Amino acid sequence: MFSRIITLDEIQDDSLFLCGARQTGKSTLLKALFPKARYYDMLNANLFRAMSRNPSLMREQLMLLPAGSIVIIDEVQKVPELLDEVHWLIQNKGLHFILCGSSARKLRRSGTNLLGGRALSNTLHPFVSAEIPDFDIERALNYGTIPPHYLAKNPVRRLQAYIDDYIQQEIVAESVLRNLSAFTRFLEVAALSNTEIVNYTNIAAECGVSAKTVKEYFSILEETLLGFMLPAYTHNAKRRVVQSPKFYYFDVGIPNYLLDRTPLKPDTAEYGHAFEHLMMQEIRAFLSYHHSRKRMSYWRTSTGLEVDCIIGDAEVAIEFKSSTEVRNSQLKGLRAFVKEYPQAKCYVVSREIYPRLVDGIEIWPIRDFLTKVWNHEVVIP
Repeated sequence: MFSRIITLDEIQDDSLFLCGARQTGKSTLLKALFPKARYYDMLNANLFRAMSRNPSLMREQLMLLPAGSIVIIDEVQKVPELLDEVHWLIQNKGLHFILCGSSARKLRRSGTNLLGGRALSNTLHPFVSAEIPDFDIERALNYGTIPPHYLAKNPVRRLQAYIDDYIQQEIVAESVLRNLSAFTRFLEVAALSNTEIVNYTNIAAECGVSAKTVKEYFSILEETLLGFMLPAYTHNAKRRVVQSPKFYYFDVGIPNYLLDRTPLKPDTAEYGHAFEHLMMQEIRAFLSYHHSRKRMSYWRTSTGLEVDCIIGDAEVAIEFKSSTEVRNSQLKGLRAFVKEYPQAKCYVVSREIYPRLVDGIEIWPIRDFLTKVWNHEVVIP
C-alpha cells in the first residue's frame, strides 16, 4: 500500500466525515490507519438490511464500548437514519466516529441529521505525485490517478467499468433521474467541456434537454463527487472579466475515457487539456489535505487574456503550458494579471528541462513544480 498524505489525526479529539469519489481508497485507508476500530460496512447486504430495518441496533451494539473508542461506518449514505444514532452516541457515550461515503446527495436531500458541526469534514482524493515513488507522469496524464486505474495493467477496461458502476449505483439505483440516455450523453458532452468555461445553453442543445436540466446534471456530478466547478476570480477587477465557472471531472482519466483520447500525443490540444487537468488535481488535493481556506479560481478577461489557476486572494497565479519551450507570447495572461495584482507570485508549469526566470515569472518543469507544491514552496496553506 502506498503511504497516503491524509492522516485523519483529528479523530483523537473529534468525529469525522471522510468523503471521496468511488475507488479513491477510503476503505483501504481506514482499515490501515485504524485496524482495531469497530467497522460497519453498509455494502454488506446483511448488515445493510439489518440497520435499515432497525437503526437503533447500532446504538445497542456500541453501548458497551469505552469513551474515545473509534467507530467507522463505511458508505453511511446508504442508511442515513444511522446519523441520529451516531449523534446520540457522540453526545452521550463520547465515541468518535469516522463516517465514510462517496456521495453527499442522498444525505443532503433526505433532510438527514448531519450532526450539527459535530464532525469535521475531510476528502480523500486520487493518488497525488507525492504519494507515488517514481511517479509516472505520462501514465497519470492518460489514465488518471484513481488508485486501481493508475496501478492496473488494463486501465481502459477499469475506466469503462468505473463509469458503468457510477451510472448504475449513483444514478439508476438511487432513481436520481428518468432520462438516463440524456444523462449518459451529458457525461460525454461534459467531458468536451472539461477544463473549459461552462456554457449551459450549448451543452443543453448537444444533449437535447433544457439549460435548467443541464445545471441539475452538473449538480449531480458535484454532489456525487465526480466533478467540481472552478469559479472565476473577480475580486477588485479593473478589467471586464468573465464570471462563468469552469468544470473539471475529479480525475483526468474520466474525460480521457469518455472522449476516447488515449494514448495522448504531446503537442496536441488534448494533451494540453490533460496537462492542465492533472495539475489542477494536484493543487486541489494539496489545499484540501492541508485544510486551507484559500480557494482555487481562474481569471479571464473579456478580451481573452487568461490565467489557469489563481490561489487565494491573488497570492499565486499559475499557467499550465505543455510545450517543451514556453514562448514569450504565452506569458501575456500572467503579465496582464500581475499588472492588476502586483502581489501575485507567478509561475508557468511546462515540459521544459530546466527552470528559468522571465520578467519575474518562474517557469518550472512539471516534476520540479510538483515537488515545490508538496514542499509548501508554492503556497502556504
